[in-house]
Amino acid sequence: MRKKGFKHSITIRWAFNTLGLVLLVLTAVSVLTLFMARNYYLGTVRQYLVSRMETVSGSLSRFSGSASYRTEVRNTVEQFSEKERFELMAIDDAGKVTLTSSGFQPADWLGTGDYFSALVSDDGTASSERRLQSGEHVMSYTVILPSPLKEYSAMSIMTSLDTVDRQLGGIAAVLVSVSAVIFLLMLASGLYFVKSIVLPVRQISETARGYADGDFSVRIEKRTDDELGDLCDSINYMASALENTEKMKNEFISSVSHELRTPLTAIKGWSETLCEVGNDPETFRKGMRVITGETERLSGMVEELLDFSRIEDGRFTLTKEKTDILAELGDAVLIYTERAKELGIGIEYFEPEMLPFVYGDAQRLRQVFINIIDNAVKYSNPGGTVSIEAFEDHGDAVVLVSDTGVGISAEDLPKVKTKFYKANHTRRGSGIGLAVADEIIEMHGGQLLINSELGKGTTVRISLPGMKAGGGKEK
Repeated sequence: MRKKGFKHSITIRWAFNTLGLVLLVLTAVSVLTLFMARNYYLGTVRQYLVSRMETVSGSLSRFSGSASYRTEVRNTVEQFSEKERFELMAIDDAGKVTLTSSGFQPADWLGTGDYFSALVSDDGTASSERRLQSGEHVMSYTVILPSPLKEYSAMSIMTSLDTVDRQLGGIAAVLVSVSAVIFLLMLASGLYFVKSIVLPVRQISETARGYADGDFSVRIEKRTDDELGDLCDSINYMASALENTEKMKNEFISSVSHELRTPLTAIKGWSETLCEVGNDPETFRKGMRVITGETERLSGMVEELLDFSRIEDGRFTLTKEKTDILAELGDAVLIYTERAKELGIGIEYFEPEMLPFVYGDAQRLRQVFINIIDNAVKYSNPGGTVSIEAFEDHGDAVVLVSDTGVGISAEDLPKVKTKFYKANHTRRGSGIGLAVADEIIEMHGGQLLINSELGKGTTVRISLPGMKAGGGKEK
């Protein structure tokens, strides 16, 4: 058997499928959370910039058009109270910064993009977020003044976003840490879960290969009470059943070999004897009687084996017709009357005047009666009695065969109709006669029931559905 490659492992498939999906979800959640946090922080900063600029522009609007307007703009920029946190700038009509609240040269602080965007916007404002040449991350907000002058056409306020970046970096670190913890927990719990499945499955696979090789001694250890535990119970039960079947099969082969050897030995012995006795008529008749009897016995065994084989292959068929089972039962009793007498066993036959006709195969039903009576005689001791009775019970034809023989133990009784099973190995027989008989009765829609007590005898009850007066079967 070819072993599964690495890429076919359940663990690898789980890692690629489940862990891959978990990693994808964690990444998506982290990115979405970081994106929302960034938008929130930037929105908050922009709102604050707008609020401060509205305060500045509102203050300057009081001096719009006055001679002191230019002075007020300059004073507002130079005396800006929050210059530690923000940079307030005045911009001329060419888009260049002409004045800053910090007093430093603003060459790389602000490009012309915000100013010209504000000029063409509906509300005269514009905002942007970018990095300066120094690498500092900033956000700016620009407003066109209500009374623009050549050197003071717009005002712009700018603040650093480095604090926001640090906060976002912290959030990103937390998200990565949380995602890593979740991923590792999923990995650990998943590997434990997969291991709890893979290891029993491997044990089941190895044990099953042993069963395939004929070793039924090993049993799978049940570790859980879930579906895997049920599977272990089922496989262990299967192994026990296979082991019992294998044992019964071996016993059956041994029993059949013995059964075949006995008549063959008798036939061979008497054949050699007849070749040597010359013209002794009495010895010749006795030898031929033994040879004929043993040959019939061999023929019966072979037919029984063939019937069993046909049943197993589904080729066993019946030729059904209206049948008088009293005639078939009477023939079977007649066959065994003399044989039982020779063994010192009495046969009592209680024959009714009439029984319902049965729609069935007369030859097969006679085979069943012969098999059951043969078992009753075979398992009886000298001086014992075999009683045979037939009667009608609610439209069914019933045959009872009872003996006072060795009986069957309570442990063996449920198994006696199982193929290959023999409850008593001291008596002749192949162990499949009852299995064949039970199958034949079931194919007729009837029942074969066995009641027995060890040391006291056995009773076999055969019931077959009778036919109505019009020819149909009784319900």
